[in-house]
Amino acid sequence: MHLLYEEDGDIRAGTVLSPGTASYQVESPHGRRTKVKASHVLLSFDDPGAGELLARATAYADQLDADFLWQCAGPQEFAFRDLAREYVGREPDAVESAGVLLRLHSAPMYFYRRGRGRFQAAPESTLKAALAGVEKKRVQAEKAAGFTASLVAGRFPPELAAMRDELLYKPDRNKLECKAVEAACKETGLSVARLFERAGALPSSHDFHLNRFLFEFFPSGVGFPAYSPPADVNDLPLADTPVYSLDDVGTSEIDDAFSVRKVSDEEWRIGVHIAAPAVGFAPGSPLDAIARERLSTVYMPGSKVTMLPQEIIQRYSLDAGAERPAVSIYFNVAAGDLSIRGHHSKIELVKVGGNLRHADYAAMNELLPAGGTAGLEYEEELRLLWRFAEALETRRGKASVNASLLDYSFSIEGEHVSITPRKRGAPLDKLVSELMILVNSTWGGVLAERDVAALYRVQSSGKVRMSVHAEAHEGLGLSCYAWMSSPLRRYVDLVNQWQLTASLSAKRAPFARNSDTLLSTLRAFEVVYARYDEHQREMERYWCLRWLLQENVTKCTAVVLREGTVRLEGLPLVVRVPSLPELSPGVRVILDVAGIDLLDKTVNCTFREMLAGKPEIEAAEDGGDSR
Repeated sequence: MHLLYEEDGDIRAGTVLSPGTASYQVESPHGRRTKVKASHVLLSFDDPGAGELLARATAYADQLDADFLWQCAGPQEFAFRDLAREYVGREPDAVESAGVLLRLHSAPMYFYRRGRGRFQAAPESTLKAALAGVEKKRVQAEKAAGFTASLVAGRFPPELAAMRDELLYKPDRNKLECKAVEAACKETGLSVARLFERAGALPSSHDFHLNRFLFEFFPSGVGFPAYSPPADVNDLPLADTPVYSLDDVGTSEIDDAFSVRKVSDEEWRIGVHIAAPAVGFAPGSPLDAIARERLSTVYMPGSKVTMLPQEIIQRYSLDAGAERPAVSIYFNVAAGDLSIRGHHSKIELVKVGGNLRHADYAAMNELLPAGGTAGLEYEEELRLLWRFAEALETRRGKASVNASLLDYSFSIEGEHVSITPRKRGAPLDKLVSELMILVNSTWGGVLAERDVAALYRVQSSGKVRMSVHAEAHEGLGLSCYAWMSSPLRRYVDLVNQWQLTASLSAKRAPFARNSDTLLSTLRAFEVVYARYDEHQREMERYWCLRWLLQENVTKCTAVVLREGTVRLEGLPLVVRVPSLPELSPGVRVILDVAGIDLLDKTVNCTFREMLAGKPEIEAAEDGGDSR
């Protein structure tokens, strides 16, 4: 005797070796012996053999139409042999019974299992929905296969155009388009970016990297939503001394300026004036929402994404010839040793006498230490401010910048890139840095003394972080330091300016130290600002590679850093050189340059020889805290 039985959800057949009341000892067609409970037995038969039955039943089942069986079944629960009897019109043999069972078992959309060998036809509405789902998946599979075939052939399907950035930067593996792209990548051995580039969907390697950042932080585009215009502030008093700024040529958000006035032979009055958007719009306004969403202006070589709309920037930027609202702090400075005798702050209008540019005043970086003159406008004022900055740095006992490092200026004109190194700590740079440090630390101290909350920059054990408490900044040698000098470019500065202007006006500050808004701003700013800075460095790396291609560089000098890495001389570009021998940091080497990849932002460099001597300075790795 043979048995048809169910085991672990599968239909099996075997020959009985030892019958029993509750179970059987059965041998499978392959010789495996097992114990089968009587309750698991679906059918007993003598002919054909167990192995032949399954083969013939499977062939019979393949000929059965599940839809026709469903129509024959009716709505009530039934046993498989009853349906087999109804189907063949007589008592079914073992092959027919087993064939119907196998077909029922393999059609779960049509038939629900209600026990071993028992089934119930699915309701018509449910079956239609299930069949529609199967058909939809079939159509989608055909569509995905078409997308895959096109991509493998080097053609970009037009239907994928709207999803290109999503497929590149944040693919959803549940979508058929993503599955099609993954299949094409697997077949071609290419990355998604390479696949799209070959298919003509990536016309620009620059846009590929830029769009990755924009997709993450500006998914709706870099445009601004609607906002109410700021309030007029024409009733502010006008400062009695014109002010002037000192910035790079490309600076359009001018939010700091200076003034110098001789009070007497013994005293100077030095003013630092910060653009005051905080007097025009308040926390909770649409403009606040815009600034809070972006948190900072994003800088990158050749372009930027501003924190505030251009109209607002123009309204508050300290542009030459304009009268602008400012928060000013005036320091009474002794003419002899340039020590600070006192200070006072006010909210006022300032007349901007000029926007000085570093490029036009570059000669003064050499002339100021040497005592020479160039006959430039505001030269004497700049000379006094530089002496004052030197005195400030000496009294703090900490340098505002690391003078051994280099900064690099990028100029992008069309497809041409220029990269110009600039040594940190030049007199004009120090002048600006020290005055900003003075302003940020002084106003931070003012708010701390008045128990007004603020967002502070804190450095301890070499780590910089944000805090709502006035803690020390060890790197600058200060008891407290709060960013307040760039309210047009950083949201932290704008928040601090709201707190400061409220305090100066004897009003209640908008934010308490434990306010959710202040604390959430702190957390969000730290994360986003670091990500913005990372993007800037990545784009600088990209343009360094573009410069190497542009200049057709095949050989270059570099400085050994650590762990097989070097920094190319004249560029802020660090690369790993696998062939580099063990050399001490600072050793200069010559490298062969090849294999520049703009999509991966990589370059292959090979060690060629070692040079004598060390570089005078190394490139900068951080932006500092001075401004």
